[in-house]
Formats: sequence, C-alpha cells, structure tokens
Amino acid sequence: MQGTLYQYDFCSKEVEKMYVNNNVVENEQTLKNVFQNCSDIIFRDITIHDQTKALLVYVDGMINADIITSSVLKPLIYDGLPQGLGKIDSLAQMCKQELVSVLSTKKLSNFEEIVDHILKGNVAILVDGENTALLADVSKFETRAIEEPHNEASIRGPKEGFTESLRINTTMLRRILATPKLKFESLKLGTLSQTDILIAYIEGTVSVPVLNEVRKRIHQIQIDGILESGYIEESIEDTQLSPFPQIQVTERPDVVAAGLLNGRVAILTNGDSCTLVVPMTFWEGLQAPDDFYERFLFTTLIRWIRYFFALFSMLLPSVYIALTNFHQEMVPQKLMLTIASLREKSPFPTIIEVFMMEVMFEGLREAGIRLPKQIGPLVSIVGALVIGDAAVRAGIISAPIVIVVSAAGIASFIIPRYRFGYALRMLRFPLLILSGLFGLFGLATGILTILIHLIQLSPFGTPYLTPVAPQITRRLKDVWMRPPRKRAVYNEPQNEAD
Repeated sequence: MQGTLYQYDFCSKEVEKMYVNNNVVENEQTLKNVFQNCSDIIFRDITIHDQTKALLVYVDGMINADIITSSVLKPLIYDGLPQGLGKIDSLAQMCKQELVSVLSTKKLSNFEEIVDHILKGNVAILVDGENTALLADVSKFETRAIEEPHNEASIRGPKEGFTESLRINTTMLRRILATPKLKFESLKLGTLSQTDILIAYIEGTVSVPVLNEVRKRIHQIQIDGILESGYIEESIEDTQLSPFPQIQVTERPDVVAAGLLNGRVAILTNGDSCTLVVPMTFWEGLQAPDDFYERFLFTTLIRWIRYFFALFSMLLPSVYIALTNFHQEMVPQKLMLTIASLREKSPFPTIIEVFMMEVMFEGLREAGIRLPKQIGPLVSIVGALVIGDAAVRAGIISAPIVIVVSAAGIASFIIPRYRFGYALRMLRFPLLILSGLFGLFGLATGILTILIHLIQLSPFGTPYLTPVAPQITRRLKDVWMRPPRKRAVYNEPQNEAD
C-alpha cells in the first residue's frame, strides 16, 4: 500500500502471517494500529454476561445498527444465559447456543482477512481466550432504486436497469436465468480499493476459450483501484487504438442475459451499474433490445433503416465535399448552380466550412450532455439554431453546409448503442480530410482502410465482423433481418356445428 496511513502493509508477507492470539487486548491493539487515524472504525469493548471480555470492531455507516443491537449486542449482553450454559470460553460455544443470531457468519484467524471483511461491512467479534474471530455480516448500504436506464430506453421490454449494488445486479440476472448453470466467479481487483468483481457465464453454453482468456486478462490487471468498469474494459481489450468498442457495455439485465445465452461472458463490478459483455461484434453495435421483442417484419425494416442512416451519418459530409469540389459533373446542374450561388459569398473553402460546423455540432452535443437536464436540451437545440442561422446570415457558412452537417449529426442518433456511435463520429474527420484532398478516390481509400481494420480486429479471438467475415451461413440471416421465431404448434378449434 502507498502512503503512511497504516502501520502495517497487508501486501507484505510478514503481515499475511499475523494471526489472532488468545489475548483480546493485544488483538485490539493490533487492529488499532492497522486502523490508525480511521475515525469511522468503531471499537466497542463488552463483557459477555459479566463473564468474558469481548471486542466488537466495525465501520460506522456500513452496518445495520438495528441488527447490531438486536442480533449481536442484546444476546451477548442483556439476555439471560441459556439454560445449562456456563462460562463462555469459545466462539464455537457462542455459535452453538445461537447467541449471535446473524444469518451469515464465519470464523477467521488471519488479520488480513479480518480487516478485509470489516471494511466490507462485517462486524468482527473477538473473545478473550479465543484465537479466532467471528465475522458477522451486518452490512447495510444506501443503494439507488431500480429504474430504467436513460441511455438504453426501449419501447417494449423490461424497464429495469442495474444499480451500483453487486448483489442486487446478480439477483436480477438470477431471476431471469433461474438455472444452477448460471455461475458467478468472484475475485477482487485493486491493491487499495479491493473492488469485488464477478465473472458471469452459463456452464455448458459459454465459449470456453473466451472464458479462459477473460480470466487470464483480468488476473493480469495490476492497479491501485477500480472505480468503474471502464478501468477493466481498457485493461483487457485487444487494442486501445481502435475507435470501435470491442466490449459491450450495458445497464440492462435482459441484454446481459441474452449475451450469456449466446455463450458470452459478463463482468460485473461492485459500485458500477454498467456491465461488460465480451466479446462484442460490429453488428451488435447496431442492434437494439427492441429488435428481439417486436414482430420480425417491423424489426427487419427498422434494422435496414438503421444501417442506412449509420452510413449516411458517417459519409454524407465527405461525399458532399468530394462531389462539390472534384466531381461537379455527378451533381445535377440545377442543384450545382444553386449550391454555387449560395457559396459565392463564403470566405472559406468547403472543407474548412464543414470542419467548423462539425466541431461546433460536436461541442453543442457535448454541452447538452454535461449541462443540467433542465437546460441541457434547450441550450443544444437553441444554440444550434441560433449559431447556424447567424453564421449563414453573416456569410461565414453557406446554407448547404448547415443542412449537410445537421442531417449527418441527427442521423447518428439512430444508432442504438451510444458508445458505438463514437466510432462513426470520430471517423468522419479523417474521411473529411481525404475527401477534401483527393475527392471520391480519397473517400474510397478511407473506407477501404476502415474495412481492413474491421477485418483484422478480433476481440478475444472472435472476428469483429462475425458472421459476415468469416461467413457463417446459419447466423448470417440474423444480420440482415431478425428471423421469425418458430410458430407454436396447436390444434385448430373445432366448429361446434360439426
């Protein structure tokens, strides 16, 4: 551990070998040295039925005070001794007589484990003459209520999202997948934070090579603290230089459950409502949860519209620059004359105009996200209208540029996975440069480079363009359409006249 807050370093081998002894006073001093200057750690000395000295250690604010009083202090101090019980000289006797009526208890002797459990909301009970400590789980944390995720809203389907409580999240998954084959492997990450991490998968369905690779990469993470799942995502992804997300991030339990049913692995982080699902493919970035709840005809139509507007949002500004600067013969004459007349007073080349508007649009979008919810949308919409109109009136920007950039920006909102839209927004800028320098030839070169990168990208050993490249025929139809589910077999109702 870094810093001088604690006298003992629980990462060292010397402290790992420290164990509880029979003297409760010495054990108390050891824990006080560990928790030196920690004002939230409570040490409470008690005498069990006026016979045996004991010590309670817990974190103020992380325990249920009612349980401490009713299930720990009251039985040990105030209640009368059970019939036939003499002097209490062991924790085993306490547990046998059910003096501590807490559902989850365990006995530990290693100080490192004891300190870790205390910091997780357990109360440690040390009894004089006993070389082990009783840890009772009395944790209680303030948690956010379950509500619909704001970034993954759906018209049809479940309206609940993950919270920051790891146990609540596992409960929601267990309720959807009520099978003992759903496994949760627990581990801790972060030298200082000791953050609880769960690796979730369905036994017999999960891809074993992917599961082993996830385990390997997570165990190789060396970091002081894990504050959010993004720390894990960036540490285990294949390449950090790709603009395309290689790990799916979601707050919806039904999306995680669907991924587990498809053989994927989920990573849940304590204190974070976002869950990682690996591996992710390109086509999943363009799919919404509604696709699997609505009827297949409507879903297929929406999916094609989504594909078109995803390309539209990324390529429209570049195509406009290439056609108006290099390939005017490909534009209808009347339209080209209109564009030329509107650009006559503009002082900047087309590519500079587009860049200025793209940067302004991205700035307004980011401002709308960061500002308070009450004024964020108002500022972004009004700002875009006012700035765009003023720029056109002042002759700084031509009207067609405002239309093209606005249309491309609005089209990007159709992408259901918000993080996947980052990649398309980022790729607009290099494509603008290539189009401004070389026209359609530069644009084609940029598109070809992106396709080569997508083909080479293989997160966790799974090709990013699966099932298109490499082609998997039986799964290919799910890319272009949402195939209808098998119709239930039922008997036709008989006519009463028959």
